[in-house]
Amino acid sequence: MRDNRAWLGVLPVLLIVAFSAVIPLMTVVNYSVQDIFDANTRIFVGLDWYRETLRDPRLQSALLRQILFSSLILALEIPLGILVAKSLPRAGRSVGLWLVLLAIPLLIPWNVVGTIWQLFARPDIGLLGATLQNLGFDYNYTAGTLDAWLTLLAMDVWHWTSLVALLAFAGLTAIPDAYYQAARLDGASRWQIFRHVELPRLTSVLTIAVLLRLMDSFMIYTEPFVLTGGGPGNSTTFLSQYLTSMAVGQFDLGPAAAFSVLYFLVVLLLCWLFYTSVMRNRDAH
Repeated sequence: MRDNRAWLGVLPVLLIVAFSAVIPLMTVVNYSVQDIFDANTRIFVGLDWYRETLRDPRLQSALLRQILFSSLILALEIPLGILVAKSLPRAGRSVGLWLVLLAIPLLIPWNVVGTIWQLFARPDIGLLGATLQNLGFDYNYTAGTLDAWLTLLAMDVWHWTSLVALLAFAGLTAIPDAYYQAARLDGASRWQIFRHVELPRLTSVLTIAVLLRLMDSFMIYTEPFVLTGGGPGNSTTFLSQYLTSMAVGQFDLGPAAAFSVLYFLVVLLLCWLFYTSVMRNRDAH
């Protein structure tokens, strides 16, 4: 007979997860099928809000911007994080210092990061903006779409590349020296060592890094809101900002709830597709 007493230790966690995740999600799903006028007046509308949300051209534009932003972030931060991790010393007294310095951007709150870059990139008094202006570049992230995107990408890379680097460094330090010694005896180059020794053993940590950055980049709100306010125009208005304006600014709870459910499903689907693809390729090898 099985001893199920171990479930008693897991039960508090399950209750916390149910309270903090499942119950709010079910509440949002309930709101998404109703037209809410006030606390006591609601009309069941079925899937109408979902149909209306999917046909909304503003949502489609925000989704395309979101996918582009997340793709660029992953394309920049994953290789850069690996490069930084490989550049760090593996032993010695300086290792701890380098890791602490690397982790500093991760400790800064998101709204502070947006404020720092808002001041840093100002074309009149900001170090970055004023320098670019003096060099002859017509730089203004509040007026130029390309400038706004480049500034947002630079800000996110500065803020989050450290996470990828720390995860990659942890994976690299876990590789036994015997693998490197065998590769050198076989005459392998640096690229061959990275391709056949390091990269296969970084698959797990890089999968975690990509999933974390994918989810976080799809939920980005504070930094672009503080830096650009979604502008110029709507060029940096992402899904989370569009959702907030719908739920808080317009107080359209029904459509906002339907949008939230679709938002959740999109992020879940992308993460599942990536994880399944990575695990399938790893099992094949």
